Amino acid sequence: MRRSGEGAAIADGIGKLDVDAMRMLVTIHDRGSFTLAAEQLGVNQSTASYTIRLLRDALGDPLFLRSGNRVVPTERCAELVEDLRSILDRLDRLATQRPFDPAHATGEIVISCNLHERRTLIPQVLRRIRSAAPGLTVHLFESAVDGRQQLIENRADILLGPVAIVGDIFYRRHLFTDRYVCVMDPENPLAAAAMTLDSFARADHLWITHNGRWQALFLRRLAELGLHIHPRVTSPSHDNITELIAGTGLVATIPARLASALSPDMVQKPFPLDVEIVIDMYWTARTHVSGVHQWVRAVLADAADQALR
Repeated sequence: MRRSGEGAAIADGIGKLDVDAMRMLVTIHDRGSFTLAAEQLGVNQSTASYTIRLLRDALGDPLFLRSGNRVVPTERCAELVEDLRSILDRLDRLATQRPFDPAHATGEIVISCNLHERRTLIPQVLRRIRSAAPGLTVHLFESAVDGRQQLIENRADILLGPVAIVGDIFYRRHLFTDRYVCVMDPENPLAAAAMTLDSFARADHLWITHNGRWQALFLRRLAELGLHIHPRVTSPSHDNITELIAGTGLVATIPARLASALSPDMVQKPFPLDVEIVIDMYWTARTHVSGVHQWVRAVLADAADQALR
C-alpha cells in the first residue's frame, strides 16, 4: 500500500505531466526500451531521454533501471503506469468520438495476425482500405504467440486468430471457422487412400511450431485420445509448406483455407478428427469507440463474411 506522503508526491508529479509525457512513460514501460518507444511514438531517442529525465525530477524516482539490453521499471513507475494507462485510454476515446469519413482518414492501424489470416482475409481488406481510405497506413505484425501481449502493450490495435482470449479489457468478434486437412506429395503412399486416425498416427509429420512456442489445436484432441505423436520436421511458419513436403513422405496438417492456396499438385485429405479452428478478432477499450478502428473492424468482418460466401 502507498504511504500518504508517497501518494502526495505522485499526485504532485502527475500534475506536471502532459499527455505526451504520459504516453512516453507508458510506452517505455511496455517496450522495455527507450529506442523502441521513441520509434513507436515517432520521436527521436533524445526526446524520450529528456522526457524521462524531467519526470524523474518531478517524481523523485529513477523510474527505469538498466538490466542488460532492457530497462525495467521501478515499483513506483509500475504503479504510475497502471494508473496512466486507463487515463490515456479515456483520453483516446474522447478524442475519437466524432463522425468518421474514411476518405479523409489518416494515421496508422496495426493488425496482428499469422499467415492463415494474411492469406484468407488481408488481401481484400487492404484493397478496400487503399481504395476508400488512401491516407491510412496499415502495419501487419506477426502474432505467433505474442498477440495478446501486443494488444495489452498497445503495440497492436487488432488481433486476428484462434487465440481464445478472455478478460474484461478485450472485445471479441467471431470471423470464421476453419478445419484441418492433411497435405502431402502425390507420391506419398498415404495419398492413395482415406486418412484414418491409425494411418495419421503412423505418418511422418511436419508441424508448424512458431519457433517451438506454439502447438496446433489438433494436438490437444489427439492427446485426449491418448495419442502422442512426434514430428519428423518442424517449421516456424506455413509459408513454404509445399517446398518442404514435395518429394518426401511428410504430411503437413494445416487449416483447409490455407491449404487451398497451395500448389494443386499437392494432395489434400480431411483430417481424421473434426477439430474446429475458430478465427476471432480482438481489440481493447483503447480503440473500441474510435471511428477509424470501428471502420477497419467492419471491413475485416465484411471480408470474413465474403470469404464464407
